[in-house]
Amino acid sequence: MIPFHRDCLKHVFSKQKFINPLCSTNPFHQLFDSSDIFPALNSPTLYPVVSHYSNPISSYFNAKTHNRITPISKIWSIATGNTFGCFSLCLCSFYSTKAPSRSWRRRNSKREKANSKLVLDEEKFQRAVSQLPPRFTAEELCNVITLEEDPLVCLELFKWAGQQPRFRHDVSTYHITIKKLGVAKMYQEMDDVVNQVLAIPSIGSEALYNSIIYFFTEARKLVRAVNIFNHMKNCRKLECRPSIRTYNILLTAMLSRGRNSYINHMYMETIRCLFRQMVNDGIEPDIFALNSMIKGYVLSLHVNDALRIFHQMVVVYNCVPNAFSYDYLIYGLCAQGRTNNARELSDEMKERGFVPSSKSYNSLVNALALAGETKEAVDCLREMIEKRRTVDFITYRTVLDEICRKGRVGEAMGFLKELQEKDLVDGHTYRRLLYVIEDDFCDSNDKRH
Repeated sequence: MIPFHRDCLKHVFSKQKFINPLCSTNPFHQLFDSSDIFPALNSPTLYPVVSHYSNPISSYFNAKTHNRITPISKIWSIATGNTFGCFSLCLCSFYSTKAPSRSWRRRNSKREKANSKLVLDEEKFQRAVSQLPPRFTAEELCNVITLEEDPLVCLELFKWAGQQPRFRHDVSTYHITIKKLGVAKMYQEMDDVVNQVLAIPSIGSEALYNSIIYFFTEARKLVRAVNIFNHMKNCRKLECRPSIRTYNILLTAMLSRGRNSYINHMYMETIRCLFRQMVNDGIEPDIFALNSMIKGYVLSLHVNDALRIFHQMVVVYNCVPNAFSYDYLIYGLCAQGRTNNARELSDEMKERGFVPSSKSYNSLVNALALAGETKEAVDCLREMIEKRRTVDFITYRTVLDEICRKGRVGEAMGFLKELQEKDLVDGHTYRRLLYVIEDDFCDSNDKRH
């Protein structure tokens, strides 16, 4: 295999004398001197050379002058014969051979979906039209679109109805059409219908605008969703103004922008301004909005601000914390190593009749073990198992590692054996944990199989 760099190819193409030494030094190229094997070399045939960085270039070599260049097909047909055994000759590409990244696959998938055009089923469309009376109303059209499963038929039916005399779409027909297109992820077609809604001042409702905002956030078009939100705020009709549901949709969309704490930190200022605007507009936050604020503060590493919202829930906002409120805080406190505060919240949560989630239990057990409180960690782990919460591999390994670091390897092995006997860990997990203990903490004489 002979790799060619771009500059190397340029040098070969420009230096005629470089060809002969290159071919003569390779024993394989001695065959090139035989006119019996390569009779085509004696004829002035032009053979193209393909560049790795562009389409086939317009430079051609005269075989009469450069009689060492032979078509790849002829070389391959001879090189694969019995005389030379297994031989391969190819030109190396300098493009990456790695698998395409996830972002590239996502962009390519979107590009293919955008280029692929859906085909309307005329039979379904005619069947849907036949279900409408001669002078149908908007309510009757809405019922037909609701029962239709094909979103393309729904869109075509919506357009067809708009062209009929003495008929005008109302909020219900716009709403059901946008829902059908949004569920089918036909966001471009949905955007066209939304533009029609915005162009008619008399058409609009809170539920319609909330659906538009929701589907725009699902399509990751957050700027478009915010524009609809501003349109709602500037609307003269009071029934079209943003409600608590509108704010909750936007809060959820901003919290789902990324799992990285830096990204959440960047969006947290926007979330804080949105929450402040909701309060200033006289909309009382519900438990969902307050939990969204707690979650946002925790994910952006502002745990003290999350605790402030938690303590204001009953006093200021007249909302009682639920299990999600405690789960978010326990996870955030454990991530910062504040084990005592996390344990106090966990006890308070249990007193209120809530059971911590698997994520909260795993965080608390890991935090206790890393803080050196192995006994409390094991007790919490046993309690977690009794509550039928899922224990992950990291939690098992952290507890066993910390027990072994205190010099109690036998106790760790016994606890692992107990987990196996109670069928709390499968065979694969048991062997992985056993190998970790043996490799890291056991001497060759103390290993137990």
